[in-house]
Amino acid sequence: MYYSRRKPLDEIPQELTLVWSCTNEKCNGWIRDNFSFSNQPICPQCQSAMAKTEKMITVIANTSPNSSKK
Repeated sequence: MYYSRRKPLDEIPQELTLVWSCTNEKCNGWIRDNFSFSNQPICPQCQSAMAKTEKMITVIANTSPNSSKK
C-alpha cells in the first residue's frame, strides 16, 4: 500500500473576474480583461468577435508595465 506524506495543497483563491468570451458557440476561447491588448478583442483561436462577461477564476495580478487597464 502507498501512503503519501505530502501536505494537502492550500486552496487557491478565486474571484469573479471580467473576461472576454468568444461569441462562437463552437469555440470556448476567453481572455482576462486586464490581459487583453485592445478594447474589443478578436478571439485568437477562431477569429470571431468576443463579448465581455464574468468568470470565477484564479486570481492573477498583471504586473506588466504595458498594462493600461487597472
